[in-house]
Amino acid sequence: MNTPATLRLARSSLRAHRRRFLGTFAAVLLGVAFLTGTLVMGDTLRASFDSMFTSATRGTDAVVRSATTVTAAGDAQGTRGPVDAALAERLASVPGVAAAAPRIEGAGQLLAADGTPVGGKGPPTLAGNWIEDPALNPYRLAEGHEPSAPGEVVVNRGAARTAGLAVGDTTVLRTPDPVKVTVVGLATFGGADGMGQVTWTGLSRADAEKYLTARPGEATSIAVRAGPGVSQDALVAALTPALPDGVEAITGQQAAEENTQMVSGRFLDLFTTFLLVFSGVAVLVSVFTIHNTFAVLVAQRTRENALLRALGAARRQVVTGTLAEALAVGLLASLAGLLAGIGVAAGLQALFPAIGFPFPEGDLVVTGTSLLLPLGVGLAVCAGSALLPAVRAGRTAPLAALRETDLDASGTSRRRALTGGALLATAVATVLAGVLGTTPSLWLASTGAALAVAAFVVLGPVAATLAVRVLGRPLRGVNRGLARRNALRSPGRTAATATALMIGVAVVTLFTVFGASLKATMDRTVDRSFAGDVAIGTPSFGAGGSGLSPRLAPAVAALPEVDTAVGLGRGVAEVDGRGRALTVTDPAALARTLDLGEVRGSLAGLGTDGIAVAADEAADAGLAPGRTTVLTFTDGSRHTFTVRAVYQRADLAGDYLVTRAAWAPHRTQDADRLVAVSFKDGVGAEEGKAAVTKAADRYGHPEVQTREKYAEASAGGIDMMLTLIYALLALAVLIALLGIANTLTLSVHERTRELGLLRAVGQTRAQLRAMVRWESVLVAAFGTVGGLALGGFLGWVLVRATDGSGDSALAFAVPVVRLAAVALVGLVAGAVAAWRPARRAGRLEILRAIATE
Repeated sequence: MNTPATLRLARSSLRAHRRRFLGTFAAVLLGVAFLTGTLVMGDTLRASFDSMFTSATRGTDAVVRSATTVTAAGDAQGTRGPVDAALAERLASVPGVAAAAPRIEGAGQLLAADGTPVGGKGPPTLAGNWIEDPALNPYRLAEGHEPSAPGEVVVNRGAARTAGLAVGDTTVLRTPDPVKVTVVGLATFGGADGMGQVTWTGLSRADAEKYLTARPGEATSIAVRAGPGVSQDALVAALTPALPDGVEAITGQQAAEENTQMVSGRFLDLFTTFLLVFSGVAVLVSVFTIHNTFAVLVAQRTRENALLRALGAARRQVVTGTLAEALAVGLLASLAGLLAGIGVAAGLQALFPAIGFPFPEGDLVVTGTSLLLPLGVGLAVCAGSALLPAVRAGRTAPLAALRETDLDASGTSRRRALTGGALLATAVATVLAGVLGTTPSLWLASTGAALAVAAFVVLGPVAATLAVRVLGRPLRGVNRGLARRNALRSPGRTAATATALMIGVAVVTLFTVFGASLKATMDRTVDRSFAGDVAIGTPSFGAGGSGLSPRLAPAVAALPEVDTAVGLGRGVAEVDGRGRALTVTDPAALARTLDLGEVRGSLAGLGTDGIAVAADEAADAGLAPGRTTVLTFTDGSRHTFTVRAVYQRADLAGDYLVTRAAWAPHRTQDADRLVAVSFKDGVGAEEGKAAVTKAADRYGHPEVQTREKYAEASAGGIDMMLTLIYALLALAVLIALLGIANTLTLSVHERTRELGLLRAVGQTRAQLRAMVRWESVLVAAFGTVGGLALGGFLGWVLVRATDGSGDSALAFAVPVVRLAAVALVGLVAGAVAAWRPARRAGRLEILRAIATE
């Protein structure tokens, strides 16, 4: 038999048995669609933001700014110091400069028409001065007029729509002090209603200096426009000699690229990587589904392949025919997946703005990479998944045509049991070495976790026999007993079918356990460290919000019901050359509302040149009471501070404490992130909270929370993250269920004669359907239980491998209710997956089924 004949035979087989490949086709289509949608969406976002920033800054040829940047942990962008706003007038006289204007930018959060804050739980909420030169102003008036009088503002049109505000309406702007403002205009940014979901409020220059800067005459940067015929590089060269020390000039193109990189290079790369991980999970589940389908098909075509061998077909030709079928299915499914993926990206482009995600308007960008990579992955997955079954088909001996059945002995294979056991033991040893050492090793823990997954896959057939017997023991009745026997008949097939679901459930369980552990850690932190009665806080995740007014804590402290109220602000500085976040507070009062543990030294006398350091940080930096350290601030100044106290717990206090007096000369826009409040003895919880709420309402209506509510709100972003993760993992679970349905369908076809005999001896159609459904439920139960066990183990590994020890380590928590819900969903999904195979089995005609070869 020559190669063209082999390919014709493969084509004929596909046409004759196309229904058998529906599950494989769907699995590849879904995996490729998700991957394509992710890549197209990422390319579209990058192109949209690049176009937006380029359009918005087209008239800005140079940007003058402070050369000093302090980057603390978790602040990838860094904090830059201010420049002298009067420098703009001096630069305007430099040859080649057509215009120069100061830019004043800061945090500012609008309140909507109903009094609720707009944004603040993700994208930034910004405010700035309205620049009169239209070439230097990235915003364009779409309605109304520019702000000129005190209290007048222009709002980007997208934020105004979200807030329910129109020209002429009055509202409050948190800066963080509440400012009553009147909307006099609506603006667009780069032709869009805003910079994604970022909110922006434009004030007059006088108001911007008053509310957004620490001192009058400061600006964030200076925008410069070149005269006719002057290039951006030439403009920067002309400006540089006129700049004071610590100030630099960059081209407008460079500034636009930095803004684009800030969004697309950091946020978008992280976001698309996040989605690609879930695409990888979906593809991995597809691999098991496709492999199982071809393994079943090869097993069912043993006699057919043996006859081909007897007629002269070589092993290579049988392998080629099987792989040709896989590649044909993969190609068609991948092409359909590409089209579906573009549709997914278009749907996400319409959906994400509705849920607050910054997806700017613009046409979809489809690059060659976004098409070729998913297409290649789809073909590789199909070919790779079918390779082992194809090789097994090529090894079929001609005499196999004489055998009726082939016994599946994988469940009792000693070699498999020993190999899997050795893998599992190695995995456990590697994990323990990674997580129980003096310093947790994420690399070792990850290696051990990967080995654990491999061990579960290898041990699957061995475990399937025991698991199905245990899980099926409560099932009574003839039909359920037959379902249990059918699942036990081929442990290899049962394990392979359940493995796809096991992987999906394991990833769901992993993130559920990790999320619960994060929440438990936050609860423990607040319970252990927060000694106050109520907290006034800001959003715990995202870059939005304006913080709390520094005047709020003194106002609350003056209430007769309150014993202590202390605000915690945030500053940044380089401590001996390392960027660090500073907590700006009254350290002595802080110790009365937060439990700082053992304190060496005194928190009462920090003054303007003293600093307090957390014990772990002090040990790393070699600091102790009495020693000195040099702090470099964003304004470029360097000062020597003396360590006057070392405290044990940094949970809510942070690693470094300085007084407001020490921070005041270096601050920019001042704000607190938390106000901790303790009531006087004898003041009830409701009475005290009501008094604090009334006082806080005068400062922009921030939320006053009990300790329990504060802990819950602090972990609020975790539930949002888990919801997104569950939605993404639903695709992997769907692919796994398609695999179960496809395997059952093939099994029904394989057992056609057997099912006909059962009907002939009295089994009803309903009983036959029930038997198939219970078999599916048993397979799904095996996969679900295995996934829960594997995911729980991986969750423990991730928690223990996360940096931290002692008080800073994550608390491991198992959310029993959520995991029970996952188990229930797995069982119900197994029953749903059996609907089509059971229906098909019930429709078999008795005589035709009995006559089947």
